[in-house]
Amino acid sequence: MIKIFKLKNIISIKDFEKEDIDYILDEASKLENIAKSREVSEELKGKILGLMFFEPSTRTRMSFETSMKRLNGECIGFESSGSSSVSKGESIADTAKMFEGYCDALVIRHELEGVSKFISDIVDVPVINAGDGAGQHPTQTLLDLYTIRKVIGKIDDLKIALVGDLKFGRTVHSLSNALGLYKNVKIYLVSPPELKMPEEVLHDINKTNITWEEVDSIEKIIDDVDVLYVTRIQKERFADIEDYMKIKGAYIINKKMLEGKDLIVMHPLPRIDEIDTDVDNTKYNKYFTQAANAVPVRMAILKTLIKNNPK
Repeated sequence: MIKIFKLKNIISIKDFEKEDIDYILDEASKLENIAKSREVSEELKGKILGLMFFEPSTRTRMSFETSMKRLNGECIGFESSGSSSVSKGESIADTAKMFEGYCDALVIRHELEGVSKFISDIVDVPVINAGDGAGQHPTQTLLDLYTIRKVIGKIDDLKIALVGDLKFGRTVHSLSNALGLYKNVKIYLVSPPELKMPEEVLHDINKTNITWEEVDSIEKIIDDVDVLYVTRIQKERFADIEDYMKIKGAYIINKKMLEGKDLIVMHPLPRIDEIDTDVDNTKYNKYFTQAANAVPVRMAILKTLIKNNPK
């Protein structure tokens, strides 16, 4: 294990080497007992995290806030553009520079790709990308990998199906990039034709040892996979609601189709109708475990970045 985490900012999973990912996952393992026992560590006592959420969020924002408080730090911030001075015409740059003066690290979510990178270039505190449009969601990928490793025991040698919105789904973009760092991984890309994985993501995958296959049916691959990673069709990414309605509910996972299979079901949440609630009380359901794992993983991220980059 590397002794020093090399990145100051977490903007894209493509900036990571495998050793960086393993470092965060190992740190998360050490912090998991604190997260689960509802205890408080003194690691970040007196530190302040800035939450700049220009786009609505539930799990990501709340888990970052929980993580900071479990480390005895504090949080300030806003939950949408409408609750910040950006709604009055203030530039994102000015808002970020103001937050820099108040905080030891910044967490950014924005509907446009590249905003987190832009902010990281103009401030001196660590910046964490909490999702930028249809681009990247690197901290979600870290908790996804943590969940897979903890539940299955490994990440190498797995077959993983990415299901649903692969065009706009930033979680599957980041996860695909990360899986390329592991050995003998195959991914199945299951989506409607309108929501296929973007060519630029496939280009990145092709530069790794990962193998992939596009399929149009879950039934074709469900007997072969170790992980079903399901995503919702994102209504908010469609300019025309009619286009959304045509493919809404294209893939639905239910208990019956999973019976007898040796796999786990994951989902970054929120779900709409793509996983039936009858899956919730089965051994296949790991999406609520996945959501809970956000706390130790984001605790590890905050501890590492803030302690490595004191203000």
